[in-house]
Amino acid sequence: MTDETRAKSVRARHHWRRELVELAALFTAVAATDSVADTVVHGADGPVLLLSSAAALLATAGFHTWWARRHPAPARLAGPGHPAGPGHEEPEGDGGTTLWRMRTTVRDEPGSLATLCAALARHRVDILALQTHPLADGAVDELLLRAPDTLAPAGLSDAATAGGGSGTWLERADAHDLVDAPTRALTLATRTALDAAELPLALRQLLGRCTIRSLPGTEAEVPPEGMWDESVIRLPDPSGGTITIERPHPPFTPTEFARARALVELDARLGPRVPPRSDVLTLPEGNEITVRRAGLGDLAAAREMHERCSPATLSRRYHGPFGDADRYLRHLLSPRFGRTLAAYTASGRLVALGHLLWDGEETEVSLLVEDAWQRRGVGGELLGRLVAMAAEAGCESVYAVTQSSNTAMVGAMRALGLPLDYLIEEGTLVVTARLAREQGAPAVRTGSSARER
Repeated sequence: MTDETRAKSVRARHHWRRELVELAALFTAVAATDSVADTVVHGADGPVLLLSSAAALLATAGFHTWWARRHPAPARLAGPGHPAGPGHEEPEGDGGTTLWRMRTTVRDEPGSLATLCAALARHRVDILALQTHPLADGAVDELLLRAPDTLAPAGLSDAATAGGGSGTWLERADAHDLVDAPTRALTLATRTALDAAELPLALRQLLGRCTIRSLPGTEAEVPPEGMWDESVIRLPDPSGGTITIERPHPPFTPTEFARARALVELDARLGPRVPPRSDVLTLPEGNEITVRRAGLGDLAAAREMHERCSPATLSRRYHGPFGDADRYLRHLLSPRFGRTLAAYTASGRLVALGHLLWDGEETEVSLLVEDAWQRRGVGGELLGRLVAMAAEAGCESVYAVTQSSNTAMVGAMRALGLPLDYLIEEGTLVVTARLAREQGAPAVRTGSSARER
């Protein structure tokens, strides 16, 4: 017997009991009504009793209305299967919402955080995530908020001030900020462990909007544990020199300094490393080349390629007379300043280099193709992969600096199929390609095929 059949038999067996109870209740109600009616009709105070009853009922209804206005019940949200009834009222201003990142300093005493949360709640602000950065004389609370669109930034700051916050800083957030801090830190540590070139990007994503520079050891020296003040963090670069991180607002906290130092120490322990992946590409003319990440281990092959390039080719690449190849190439091949792709022939000869260089908050792309391999699709293949890497790294745009007469570079940028901006000044052309982060890596219009190995 199924549960449904069993339930039906139980209801059928006991339905007569319920009917007897209902009949008994009905007889009792009739008897009570008859007794009251007899008292009112035959009693001397019948009309007075009726009027008093009506007055008592009206007074009760009036008191209930006054009490409900002074102590409104919490609004119940309609859920699946429980639609809001006719008396249900949605809260005022339930339109769109905006994500915000807020930092504010509160006193280091019991109840200060509760006061801040209550002040934000009065403006219908939802706290999605919270981090606390302890200070010597207080604490910096970093909150991810969802606020109504009708609440202006100034109103949000005023609410934080009313809740005991000071030095409040606000910035618009997006869906990427919904990832909690431990998960973000572990993800960045994993990326850094796999690729030394990820360290500057990981630091930027860890610390938000900031400027990161790598300085040679002769320009700045820091102790092994690093240095920190409100707007600048200096850490020893494992590859030599100093990593300088600058952010005027909001000031760095001791917690952020400790996180950045831990990420740099991880990079130092793992040493130089480049992902081993490579792609074998078949060019439109049938030749095969291997494209892979390059590093300082490719320095000797890069020097030999420079010696085979004509002065005109080197001039277009470096925008003028070319001098010390070793100094340039050590900078370009270092993972601290960006990423480099190298194209090798089947015989193991380096014929092209493509660079993706971190320039503060901007990103530059550049190409150098040996004369005998120009206009054969090699540069376009490298450029497409560099731009895809920039999109994966979260860059909003990339730019190329070249001579206005360098039609090959302009053609390669146009072949990306991305929106381009052109700026010409004294014969120098700057072409900027805007990347759509939400659409992923851009598709590159090339005629080659690739296989991974």
